[in-house]
Amino acid sequence: MLGVARGASDEDIKKAYRRSAMKHHPDRNPDDKSAEAAFKECKEAYEVLSDGGKRRMYDQHGHAAFEHGMGGGNAAPGAADMGDIFGDIFGNIFGGAGGGRGPRRGADVGYVMELDLEEAVAGVEKRIELPTLAECAPCRGTGSEDGKLETCDTCQGRGQVRFQRGIFSMQQPCPHCQGRGKTFRTPCRECHGNGRVEEEKVLSVKIPPGVDSGDRIRLSGEGEAGPAGSTPGDLYVEVRVRAHAIFERDGDDLHCEVPIRISQAALGDSVRVPTLGGEAEIRIPAETQTGKVFRLRDKGVKSVRSRGVGDLYCKAVVETPVNLTSDQRRLLEEFEATFNSDNARRHSPRSSTFVDGVKGFWERMTG
Repeated sequence: MLGVARGASDEDIKKAYRRSAMKHHPDRNPDDKSAEAAFKECKEAYEVLSDGGKRRMYDQHGHAAFEHGMGGGNAAPGAADMGDIFGDIFGNIFGGAGGGRGPRRGADVGYVMELDLEEAVAGVEKRIELPTLAECAPCRGTGSEDGKLETCDTCQGRGQVRFQRGIFSMQQPCPHCQGRGKTFRTPCRECHGNGRVEEEKVLSVKIPPGVDSGDRIRLSGEGEAGPAGSTPGDLYVEVRVRAHAIFERDGDDLHCEVPIRISQAALGDSVRVPTLGGEAEIRIPAETQTGKVFRLRDKGVKSVRSRGVGDLYCKAVVETPVNLTSDQRRLLEEFEATFNSDNARRHSPRSSTFVDGVKGFWERMTG
């Protein structure tokens, strides 16, 4: 949509957005629905590519990364609404605030929710508390103590003023009534005429199964209340999955380390390993070395964007025994005595390769 290469810098993306948005801006294309749609697409593209987390998701999953409300909707957590983004770029040209079509909506709110891996995989419902701006109850968001409102003399109730700047005809929210179109004489004592008050909001948030760190859930209308006559902002809940004691997640797959004894590695054995759905068994073949990976199909995670289930990869780690008894130490000493320079290469292939590599290294250094 913006016409930039995959490796474009942030500055290149911003320049491309500025060019494209100016081309399709509704003020320059009145009554052109296709231009209006293109302008919205420009804003959505810029929102994704200017956010590091969203850009990585887009590079990996494409448009599918933002289905199911997981891509962050129309704004990033903690960021201003799209009117602010637009106003930042076009403020000096069009008067800011996206052309100023009426009172600005309430600000979006970001909230970071930490989950255990089990909660993220299975889905969970969480109760959260967050400070926000809510509509003032005594004045019902009008800001007026007696509820009496008058038509703004500056904008004649339209909520916006238009003026000419060069070749452009520009409009912006009325500076007198802040885009409301109405004014009052006596400000509300509760909110001091702002129409909004600070309060602690309690919400129940449903987290779908399969979410991962960086995923965002949009709760429409649960952000800050807007000025009188405008809509509230949205709440964006960003998921962060805590580090797990056993598993490490990589997309739909899980990874873990399975410690095994020297005897199990040398002779072979069956060991039980944990999965998210219970226990599973893997067969350790004789002469297994540290680092060998065993794959258990469909024992991973079903992501919110995937149809199938990932796999579980178990890496064998041969563990050196500790706290040996005298009998165990004696047996190991007898076992070690069976090795000599003649059979070392046959019994310890990696050690022999290492020794040969060291000899070659010193020969090159001294040569």
